[in-house]
Amino acid sequence: MGGVTGPVFLWLQVVLGVTLLRARRTLLQAAIVFCVLALLVWVAIFLYGSFYYSYMPTVSFSTPVHYHYSSDCDASNSDLCSFPVANISLLKNGKEPVMNYGQPYRISLELEIPESPVNEQLGMFMIKMSCYTNDGQTVATVVRSAMLHYRSGLLQTLNTLLFSPLLLTGMTEQKQLVEVELFSDYKTNSYQPTVGAVIEIQSRRLQVYSAQLGIHAFFTGIRYLLYNFPVTSAVIGVASNFAFLSVIVLFGYLQFIWGGLWPPEQVRVRVMMGNTTRLQRRREEALKHISFSQKSLSDEPPVLLEALHIYETDVSEEKPADLQDRGAVAVPLEGPQVPQPGDSMLHQRRGPWMSL
Repeated sequence: MGGVTGPVFLWLQVVLGVTLLRARRTLLQAAIVFCVLALLVWVAIFLYGSFYYSYMPTVSFSTPVHYHYSSDCDASNSDLCSFPVANISLLKNGKEPVMNYGQPYRISLELEIPESPVNEQLGMFMIKMSCYTNDGQTVATVVRSAMLHYRSGLLQTLNTLLFSPLLLTGMTEQKQLVEVELFSDYKTNSYQPTVGAVIEIQSRRLQVYSAQLGIHAFFTGIRYLLYNFPVTSAVIGVASNFAFLSVIVLFGYLQFIWGGLWPPEQVRVRVMMGNTTRLQRRREEALKHISFSQKSLSDEPPVLLEALHIYETDVSEEKPADLQDRGAVAVPLEGPQVPQPGDSMLHQRRGPWMSL
């Protein structure tokens, strides 16, 4: 019984050791694959984020407009001494322009105007905007008109009665938001980027609570898809980057393990084998011609033997490179030889006129 259990325990020990070794190897391979996949996913996300940040311009830009005017005139009347003017900077963080060249933008001015008797009696007024470059050169100028929305006396009374609790508590005010579109399709020049704008209200009686300048981009093509379908675009972009990086890693792995998909050594061996076989065939054909010529020229006259001797001398003086270019194979010859029918050289037998 003891003699039987010994080999069994030994077999179990060997099987357990092999199983543990395979399990450890499998876990190690799985961990390596997981780390590589996690790295590829992270790199794909980073590449897409970098592309989105560099390719997508500023979607919208909003800045307050603070007007200033002269105050060195007679203040007896309600008119201002000059037109309200505001100078706006169109730079992000004071360095980069807000608007990218080639991208169309919509520029609008939003005015918060109280429903005062002065503004109601004012009627229409003009707003002028001039865009300038870094050296102060004006590149675009536009003038637009605006006015308050009309409300009848009855409508104003009903509105006051309905919102009286909110008006008494200060939660709302009797004001209107007037939006004036200044540029509908503004494009900046790459050689002269727009860095600022001057906004002027050409009226001395207009009363304004506050003003806000808004710049909104109109996207087309890929930018339209990236902006309106951000989740779908992100999934497609990250998946494309991941597939591209996976192909690169796979080719690198094959190059490291197998030496490439088509190892050059095999092709070189096949070519050399083909050249060796061709040379061996040429040698055999040359030997056959030599043996045939030795049998057929045993009884030839001395003049023909002398011509054959001259031919052998010419062939022996040729370089191996010339013979190889002509497709011939240099084979050591022991007896008198004759030229082969395929040779390109023409040898003639000496006549009486050549011996002179």
